[in-house]
Amino acid sequence: MRRNVALVACLVALSSVADAFWRLPCRGRSGVARMDPIMAPGKPSDHVHVVHGSGGFSMSSGETDLNNADCTSCGVKQDKSAYWAPALYFMHENGDAELVNEVGGMLAYYFLNGQNVTAFPENFRMIAGDPFLRNFPWPVPDPPKSEWSGNQSSQDALRQKALGFNCLNYNKSPEPSLGRHFLPNKTFMDEHCTDGVRFELMFPSCWNGKDVDSKDHRSHMAYPSLVMDGDCPDGFETRLVSLFYETIWDTYAFKDKQGTFVLANGDPTGYGYHGDFIYGWDDGVLQQAVNNCTNLSGRVEDCDLFHLQTDAEQAQCNFTMPEELKSENVYLHKGGLPNNIAIQYGPAYASPVRYTNTGHHTSAILPEPSIAIGASLDGATVDLGNIHIGVTLGAPSTTSTSTTLSTSTLPSTTQSSTSTTSAASAASAYFLQTTTSTTPTTTWTPTPTTAYVEGVVTQKIVYVEQEILILTDETGAPVTTETGGLETVSTSTSTVNKVVSTVVTTPTEPPAKRDDHSHSHSRHVHRRHRHGHAHRR
Repeated sequence: MRRNVALVACLVALSSVADAFWRLPCRGRSGVARMDPIMAPGKPSDHVHVVHGSGGFSMSSGETDLNNADCTSCGVKQDKSAYWAPALYFMHENGDAELVNEVGGMLAYYFLNGQNVTAFPENFRMIAGDPFLRNFPWPVPDPPKSEWSGNQSSQDALRQKALGFNCLNYNKSPEPSLGRHFLPNKTFMDEHCTDGVRFELMFPSCWNGKDVDSKDHRSHMAYPSLVMDGDCPDGFETRLVSLFYETIWDTYAFKDKQGTFVLANGDPTGYGYHGDFIYGWDDGVLQQAVNNCTNLSGRVEDCDLFHLQTDAEQAQCNFTMPEELKSENVYLHKGGLPNNIAIQYGPAYASPVRYTNTGHHTSAILPEPSIAIGASLDGATVDLGNIHIGVTLGAPSTTSTSTTLSTSTLPSTTQSSTSTTSAASAASAYFLQTTTSTTPTTTWTPTPTTAYVEGVVTQKIVYVEQEILILTDETGAPVTTETGGLETVSTSTSTVNKVVSTVVTTPTEPPAKRDDHSHSHSRHVHRRHRHGHAHRR
């Protein structure tokens, strides 16, 4: 009996460690600028980032520079790490870009998910997300995690599932974290997101055990099988602290104003949201916290190791602005995004970076693609509509589609295609023209986008023969032509991988009313203060 009690106590202790976490508040921000010491060391970066953490942040800062700073804009004094992500802008009707206010700064969650979790090693850095993505080629919404397999559990898929855009309305029940992987459109935000939109970013937590950085700043890390938790892939068995960013943007302040929300990297879809991290904790403190701060409350106040500072003290910490960036107005930029970054809707990969023609504010927004495709796959309604990659969880659409098809060969996942060859000619190309009209409503459903699903397609090729008799006169001039019937000579089949464009629209009910301001991350319920930064317009 004693052994059973001891075993239960041991299991409870292990479970508590695995579920432990703390929220690091970064109520101040150390700066807003075109700076990124990981992706653009020593020079201004292409787009603007909002930076939290060490006052030693610079265009070329490393761990030593961060640690040597005399302040941090986060709540724990021993943490001089740098946390940054692209700024969110509102593009006004006249083309001007206005920085959206953060609500309460940023929260950096430190989860102790998995077994034998260790602190980040010295000189460690990493990125999450991809600034050039404008598409989500996976099922929408996510299937149950128990059904993730194949490509859905690939690192590419997990990386995109690590983004979340949570519509906040404190009078309704909360949406799940990482439940929506794209930015809602403004109409949806105005109606439903009365307390803003919470941007969420999960970093990979499986390490290769040797490299503190890599050429692309991500290959030394991998996601566990369920993004936030699960099993680490082969070669990445070392489990580091799981880092998760949360930033609430005051999108509701722009209610009923004409315009659109765009990330500083020219992304109106959210698919290109990303974040960076450089480790900067005082020597040994983070590992001690991993070992000892296993309270399930998530409060940094419940860890005796941490030396805390007030919100006001956090707000006083700022990095030194480089001389070449001091004159750049990143709060209200005339004629487009700072650095004249062009807005790219996708779905194509948005690399290289494109720039607008300065002096013409209308060029800040690239034309949206107008190609439309309607289809049906496995009994699900597929509506690609006008390909606007600012995918939103808006409502089901009322769609009418007309299709004109001229084809002799049309690969399909449901039926074979035929190619006909005659003595005169052979035809194998097909042309598909579709027009779609869409009337949006307002529930949780993606607006049209393009998703790429690869499937096996069987093609059947039929070779035929046709006799053509031409009658001529005495001079050899054709008089008449007689055509015989088609006779099959041979047939063959081939199997190919075919990319099918599809988006599955699955509406869900609006969130129900709730009484408090909490929101949930699977097991935990977290709270945050409601205050933000003011800037002059």
